[in-house]
Amino acid sequence: MSGLVGLALWVIVCRNWAGIADAFALPGPHEPLAGPSAALAAMLFSGLPMVAWSLLVDKVHLRASTGIDWANPRPLRDVVDISITKVAGLWATWSLLGFVYCLCRWYWRGQYLFAMDVISGLAPLLFIGTIPYVLWLDRVLVNPRDASWHFGAMLIGREAYDKAEVAHHLRAWAVKGFFCAFMFSIIPGGFGGVVQMNYAAVLGDPLALGNALIETMFLVDVQIAMVGYLLTMKPLDAQIRSANPYLGGWVAALICYPPFILMGSGGVLDYRTNGAEWTFWLQGMPVLEWIWVVAMVVLTGIYAWATVAFGLRFSNLTYRGVLTNGPYAFTRHPAYLSKNAFWWISTLPWLTTTHSMVDAIRNTVILGLVSAVYFWRAKTEEAHLLAEDAKYREYHAWMAEHGLVTGTLTKIGRMLTRGRPRTEPPAIGAVHPAE
Repeated sequence: MSGLVGLALWVIVCRNWAGIADAFALPGPHEPLAGPSAALAAMLFSGLPMVAWSLLVDKVHLRASTGIDWANPRPLRDVVDISITKVAGLWATWSLLGFVYCLCRWYWRGQYLFAMDVISGLAPLLFIGTIPYVLWLDRVLVNPRDASWHFGAMLIGREAYDKAEVAHHLRAWAVKGFFCAFMFSIIPGGFGGVVQMNYAAVLGDPLALGNALIETMFLVDVQIAMVGYLLTMKPLDAQIRSANPYLGGWVAALICYPPFILMGSGGVLDYRTNGAEWTFWLQGMPVLEWIWVVAMVVLTGIYAWATVAFGLRFSNLTYRGVLTNGPYAFTRHPAYLSKNAFWWISTLPWLTTTHSMVDAIRNTVILGLVSAVYFWRAKTEEAHLLAEDAKYREYHAWMAEHGLVTGTLTKIGRMLTRGRPRTEPPAIGAVHPAE
């Protein structure tokens, strides 16, 4: 919530920058700050309050789960060899990511060009800043020979290393490399739209008002999520404890994002062929228009709320602790549930402009398959977390019986399967891991 307040303050400043610049006779543009630099600065205004609250109020750096013992720092001479190995592993990892970025042509066109500019600009600071950071942190880590060290040890070849730790390191950085580039690429557009939006002009128009609120909540989602992807740091107890080891989990996630996305226009799972948005079908029916707007705004709000609840620990395909509050008190997958419900009511896939029954059936079935993909993602994420943490196993079992949404769905499932022979669920780990 502190990050949300900081983000709101920065958006207000950007929207009113013309007046602020005039009042203080500031150099530079005397107009709203809606460009890419202002969008990047928004991450500071949302991230710094979250970090400050975590350290000063929640005191997350004192948790045992950080793997840090602040009371017993080692002499620098005792860890310097370990740190050199770790730095070598990190530098090699980032060089590998840079090679992948160069190799994959989609990173050098369209909105990804901005992401590459940002990443290439930050790279020198990252490489140089790693040295003092690792030397400082290794002095207080209970086990400085972490996954990064094992990858470095494998490359240097002087000490024994653990292949499982190397796999963990590579999976974690694959998540960060893929999703950080994607998130950087989408930051400017949403931010500029919210800063330049005329909210007063849309109050009487349900469509315009709904779009304004939805765009604002997507800005919240993107900004908070971006902070989460960047701050995977042990002193904040926000480190990636493990990345999803299941191949199915990676496939299910990646086909929902470019360049692998299957739901885009002309894609295999494009459910909009000869269809139209809800505004086409409900035009001239103002009562229904307002009902639809409220429903879509509420669903988008739940989606953004799910990201805000994660705070510093948001990330796809990772385990960074167990979250049970916010919308996760009602269902195990509020973001997936709200996102899919939004798609169903906004596209109405059974209605088509061609009045073709074939198109209607096709679109409805394909959107059902899209929802099935997200069900698949949910199950692979559950398999990952069930194998990692006893607290999640307790939460998973409790939600199945008592969760407002999850518990209700469980009861409905039992009613539908009553009288059928029961089979035992597969053991944890039965899904084949990616490695």
